[in-house]
Amino acid sequence: MQRRKLPIGIQTFREIREEGCYYVDKTPYAIRLIEQGKHYFLSRPRRFGKSLFLDTLAELFSGNRALFEGLYAEAHWDWSVRYPVIRISFAAGRLETREALEAHIAAELEGNAQRLGVMLADAADSHLRFRALIQAAVARHGQRAVVLIDEYDKPILDNLGDKAVAAAMREGLRNLYSVLKDQDAHLRFVFLTGVSKFSKVSIFSGLNNLNDITLDARYSAICGYTDEDIDTVFAPELEGLDREEIRRWYNGYGWLGERVYNPFDLLLLFDKRSYRAWWFETGTPTFLIELLKERHTFTPKLDTLVADDQLLGAFDVEYIATEAILWQTGYLTIVDVESAGGITEYRLGYPNREVESAFNTALLRAWVPQAPMPLALYKKFAALDFDALKTHFESLYASIPADWYRNNPITQYEGYWASVFYSHIASLGLDLTPEDVTNQGRIDLTLKLDAAIVVIEFKRIAGKEPTGEAIAQLKARGYADKYRADGRPVYLLGVEFSAERRNVVGWDVVKDGSGNPMH
Repeated sequence: MQRRKLPIGIQTFREIREEGCYYVDKTPYAIRLIEQGKHYFLSRPRRFGKSLFLDTLAELFSGNRALFEGLYAEAHWDWSVRYPVIRISFAAGRLETREALEAHIAAELEGNAQRLGVMLADAADSHLRFRALIQAAVARHGQRAVVLIDEYDKPILDNLGDKAVAAAMREGLRNLYSVLKDQDAHLRFVFLTGVSKFSKVSIFSGLNNLNDITLDARYSAICGYTDEDIDTVFAPELEGLDREEIRRWYNGYGWLGERVYNPFDLLLLFDKRSYRAWWFETGTPTFLIELLKERHTFTPKLDTLVADDQLLGAFDVEYIATEAILWQTGYLTIVDVESAGGITEYRLGYPNREVESAFNTALLRAWVPQAPMPLALYKKFAALDFDALKTHFESLYASIPADWYRNNPITQYEGYWASVFYSHIASLGLDLTPEDVTNQGRIDLTLKLDAAIVVIEFKRIAGKEPTGEAIAQLKARGYADKYRADGRPVYLLGVEFSAERRNVVGWDVVKDGSGNPMH
């Protein structure tokens, strides 16, 4: 099969089609949306192809048939009708004041007016100019207008660290979006995309007719690449790459339907031919890391969080649920759903190795300023060198400056010690199961290596000397039983932390079946 140009960073449908780039046909989704409704909202993490889908919609409504040759839409669209398309994007740049927001909106509206060949009357308020633009476009082109808004929430998200500024941005956007309901009679189609799902009351005011397709299984793959896409459209790029490793690193994002890959990751993988956290490295979630620190988040539980519909949508300037922001930004995804009696709960977890490893690396470096590089730790685990591992973690905790303990309340909560331990291992991308369920209780952490399985129990003790409680619990509850049939040897590791000594004081290792401690 012939290799094509990789559309890395290209969000323009015309350029992808005219330059002969790889393209996964998303027009079946576009046709279905247009045929079945009018007002839509879609939330997806950054760099997931939202802008490209909006651009595809714009070209479709503009009647540019040549760009759709050979695609689904070519035979399923009335090309005799062209609609005026109004596009507003907040994707580029960072707006830090309400005045900057209003200036940006004014520029967007003026740009649309020039492209559509209409004049905008002077008006002090952006919502009045937006309304005038819609009406003028309809009068000029003789068809109802299409409104496409990209990254509708970015001015708010960029300022979440300053609630006053974020609230001002919210009010400015609410003023703008209120026009959409007021002008409904003049609108043919409305589509808004963003990362977050702000409540309709807080951001959309009276716009209560948006059809939120974020968790609609029919549209789970509206953005992103599926396994079938990789094996067909991108088949020429697979030579020399381990297909299962591609899945483990980059697949796993789910919105109740088929799971998908982040397009940015796959395109960089095919170009660079190496596995790295391509998506994560494009933006450090500073605000998110600070929020998790502030809330004393126990990181082993991040991979086992449970949420309902209300909690997933609990996102606003005044309060952001931890589960909501982690899910909406793509650091966690839905891995399982359970429903009973009209109640639905979603179990959240890391989508893939990239996110688990890179996110825990960011957390570790926020909590341990001088954390050692992970390769040495990886080698020690691979060799099952428990003495060297003990020395490694003693050095890790000893590297935390005294001022860090005095100035950071996070070090005073019990979960801090285990969180640092867990995130350090998780940064390696190893197979970890926190809160591992057995018929005798929950194992704090299970680590599955090629050569062995390590079952770990954490304890925080009040004094300076080890108590042996951690290893005693592992033995008493028979936590190794769950893995005896696996075939790999099972090791019990009891780790005790002393807040007084600020380090590991208990490190007991027993190979299951031997009954004897290892030294």
